[in-house]
Amino acid sequence: MTRMSKQIVIAVALMALLLGMGAATGWWWAKRSLATSATAAASAETQGKVLYWYDPMYPQQKFDKPGRSPFMDMELVAKFADSDSESAGVRVDPAITQNLGMRLAPVSRISLASQIDATGVIGFNERNLVVVQSRVAGFVERVMPLAPGDIVKAGQILVEVQVPDWQSAQHEFLALKSAGDSELLAAARDRLRSLGMSDAMIRAVETSGRAQAYFAITAPIDGVIQDLDVRNGMTLAGGQALARIYGLSTVWLEVAVPEALAAQVQPGARASVLIAGTDASVAGKVATILPVLSDASRSLRVRVEFLNPKGLLRPGQSAQVTLGNASTQSALAVPTEAVIRTGKRSLVMVATEGGRYAPVEVTLGREVGDRTVIASGLSQGQQVVVSGQFLLDSEASLKGITAQAPAAPTTGLPALHEADARILDLGEQEITLAHGPFKTLSMPGMTMTFSLGNHDLSKGLRKGDRVRVGVRETDSGLVVESLRKLEGKTP
Repeated sequence: MTRMSKQIVIAVALMALLLGMGAATGWWWAKRSLATSATAAASAETQGKVLYWYDPMYPQQKFDKPGRSPFMDMELVAKFADSDSESAGVRVDPAITQNLGMRLAPVSRISLASQIDATGVIGFNERNLVVVQSRVAGFVERVMPLAPGDIVKAGQILVEVQVPDWQSAQHEFLALKSAGDSELLAAARDRLRSLGMSDAMIRAVETSGRAQAYFAITAPIDGVIQDLDVRNGMTLAGGQALARIYGLSTVWLEVAVPEALAAQVQPGARASVLIAGTDASVAGKVATILPVLSDASRSLRVRVEFLNPKGLLRPGQSAQVTLGNASTQSALAVPTEAVIRTGKRSLVMVATEGGRYAPVEVTLGREVGDRTVIASGLSQGQQVVVSGQFLLDSEASLKGITAQAPAAPTTGLPALHEADARILDLGEQEITLAHGPFKTLSMPGMTMTFSLGNHDLSKGLRKGDRVRVGVRETDSGLVVESLRKLEGKTP
């Protein structure tokens, strides 16, 4: 074979090789394209039909076509028919749940008996204060060895006093007694009374037949001496105060109750105090709620009265007191830490079947201890997320899962939240109120402007009027839906 023939054979072989490689490459590319198309079709089939588009930062607004969000500068996200629905909620793998330390708690029924734990200082019962006075002018002959802070018994001698005016009057009385003139004797007895002698002292003079040069001023009650303003040799004027004595049979305990909880305490409510350093407790009752509110702490002073027959409660001593009333009412409640407050509404994350969690909007009642009453939105036995609920809520928002609307009230509590208030400013559409606490909202008293649900509500009212206001929660905030004028009542 010539050189030229070899070159021709090599050229033909190379062309055949190149053609084979091209055919193989075409077959591989075609197969890859078919596989990619099949994968895309399978993915589209898996995702299903697009229901709507939404902005993850504002998932409650739905759009019927893709585009950019009018709320945030970002592309709208598609919501597919078979993705997590609003009723299905967010699904979390059990292993992740365990790693997050997520905790659940049941919706349970609790007693609405109110109970408040507070700390106060024991003081004297001001109603048991006795002022010891000298009824007549005289001279102090002797003061018993006593000082402020000493405990005395009823009838114990405090001071011995000499009264010169009594000397001649007593001798005259004894002389008339010897004479046997009953009318003059009665007049002499009245004169001794007018000079300040007690009937017991007059009887002692009449029985002994001797004039008494000195008389003793005694303690009228059992108690502790607060002041003792008398010394040996002093000259006394009629009506001069000698001592102040506080009785110890009952004592007061004043505690500060937060304004938001003040409605749970009423006069006559039961109270118990734990005596410091012992396991003993003493029962008492709320005597009164002082009308002055502390501006610094926004709390009310509650005065509790305790019997103190054994003297175990000592004035100046600090004590832990529990205030509360028994109640037969009950309501559904969840741990307070399970509630997510967004400002306009309140949510909880409810655990459903298949490891899913869904946000549910609830209507809140008042707080009882570490639990919050649920007026509507949940039923007994449901499981709510206590720890990690904020992560689930964020994930639900990103997936466009909105909270379920609250169901009908389950406890019979009204959806209208009421409080006493005073009108500071009044318009056709708004009203400014200095209101007391809305206890069903756990909202303390404050000054606030509300929208009027109906302009007719303000008819017949003016600035300064005291009213009973009813508000309802809406997406735009609290709206006044009822106003009733009160007479002679403070908020």
